[in-house]
Amino acid sequence: MNRFIFCIAILLICQTAESQSTGAQTTLKQGAVQRPKLIIGFVVDQMRWDYLYRYYDRYAEDGGFKTLINHGFSCDNTFIPYTPTVTACGHATIFTGSVPAIHGITGNQWWDYKTSQMVYCTGDNTEKTVGSTTPSGQMSPRNLLVTTIGDEIRLSNNFRSKVFGIAIKDRGAILTVGLSANGAFWFDDKTGDWITSTYYMNALPAWLQELNAKKLPEKYFALDWNTLYPIDTYVQSTPDTEPYEFNPFGGKGFPYKLSDYIVGKNYGFLPVTPYGNTVTLDVAKAAIEGEHLGAGNLTDFLAISLSTPDYIGHSFGPNSVEAEDGFLRLDKDLGDFLRYLDKQVGAGNYLVVLSADHGVAQIPSFMKEHKIAAGSVDVAAIMDQLNSLLKDKFRTEKLVLAIANHEVFLDRSKMISERLNKALVYNEAISFLMKQPGIYNAIALDAVSESTLHDEIKKVLINGDYPSRSGDIQLIFQSQWIEGFDTKGTTHGVWNRYDSHIPLLWYGWNIQPGKTNRETCMTDIAPTIAALLHVQMPSGSVGHPIEEIVK
Repeated sequence: MNRFIFCIAILLICQTAESQSTGAQTTLKQGAVQRPKLIIGFVVDQMRWDYLYRYYDRYAEDGGFKTLINHGFSCDNTFIPYTPTVTACGHATIFTGSVPAIHGITGNQWWDYKTSQMVYCTGDNTEKTVGSTTPSGQMSPRNLLVTTIGDEIRLSNNFRSKVFGIAIKDRGAILTVGLSANGAFWFDDKTGDWITSTYYMNALPAWLQELNAKKLPEKYFALDWNTLYPIDTYVQSTPDTEPYEFNPFGGKGFPYKLSDYIVGKNYGFLPVTPYGNTVTLDVAKAAIEGEHLGAGNLTDFLAISLSTPDYIGHSFGPNSVEAEDGFLRLDKDLGDFLRYLDKQVGAGNYLVVLSADHGVAQIPSFMKEHKIAAGSVDVAAIMDQLNSLLKDKFRTEKLVLAIANHEVFLDRSKMISERLNKALVYNEAISFLMKQPGIYNAIALDAVSESTLHDEIKKVLINGDYPSRSGDIQLIFQSQWIEGFDTKGTTHGVWNRYDSHIPLLWYGWNIQPGKTNRETCMTDIAPTIAALLHVQMPSGSVGHPIEEIVK
């Protein structure tokens, strides 16, 4: 009898131990394959890699960045393998594992030779706005030519997984999740509401209608925006209100009395404050609960693009108090969100990957202050001058249709109909362009592979070239030169490391803490997720699974 009781006791102890060990990390099984309940794909819009460590000592111990760095895996040398390094291309590349030359998203907009017009990357006038009466929802992912990892997750189980995208920017929400997503939601700055497109649904889900009814912009604008810590502790930044900052609030500096702006329903100011990130994560939480993400028997996928750093960075520059404060506040928001996931989905049940779509250049005037050569290239003026030059030389009006994505788009059909010698037109244009301040080189895109350019530059130009959506002549700027005509603010778009070196952090389900300095690529993210889940890579993927993660 005593022996029987002893055996029962041992059995109960073993069951308790097993329950405790499996409770810490519950994985979904499909056959012999284990998968997380939920994947969160974060894209921080305009985050240079060095921000991870530039502000490291300022990040909270329980904040998002230290949690991801210290308890996750960091790929410290991750690069963008194409140009232009802009938002649409970055979001598409991260989740397709492809490059513009294949997935077709060659910029935020481009001249489309098939339709003979400028095309916005996600613009689609065959669709209608859902959630407001403005045209801000006339969008779709139809310009994306390959599948995303979200598409492949859904394909792997006959479209039973749920896939959603959320961002202030429409392109940040749409291009991350692909063609078969259940939904994508973005911010309408005319109404202050979150909206979608008839591509996905004909009415907003109840949970999003309820969230819109809360009028979150008004709630956060009422808090105003002051620095998180005393402003004299922001020693990593230049003094507040530098003359080369483009301050949309009027140039007064901290503290910003945001409540003054909401009176006129100026919702467009929201993304230029840290509260843009906060609201985005509020929407993400509502989506997780409203759509029951991570609560079923299959892996769900939620892409969250945090657009606000891009708005702040363009306006104030990466060395501003506003940029530093924005990242310190984002760190706290991410920490809160990870704790929310622990409670809602369960620690160990979700996988987080965080990266960025591009970096950013310093403001040229700031660089000049410190004796570093920099400047801006007025491409609009160059286009006018080039058209005038070509008209005089070839007696043909407006041979230059556009200059976009650092590419010159020539009127190909006009050159054929006018029987112009293509080589002569190219040579005349290139000769003029190479004399312009800030332009290091200009080269015909169809001649890149045979050129004497550095192999790294050749690679990124070829990877960015989709012929019917790319130009004819590529402009290559001098280091630290940016596109623009003003002396205020900054931008991005080139191959240089300040624009192309991005963070890549993995955390949660099956991720062992550590880091690698081995060079990895933005295109490696999607195939790594595919390898972890044992699903097919996206259809245009050219990346490789990161061995340190998948093993």
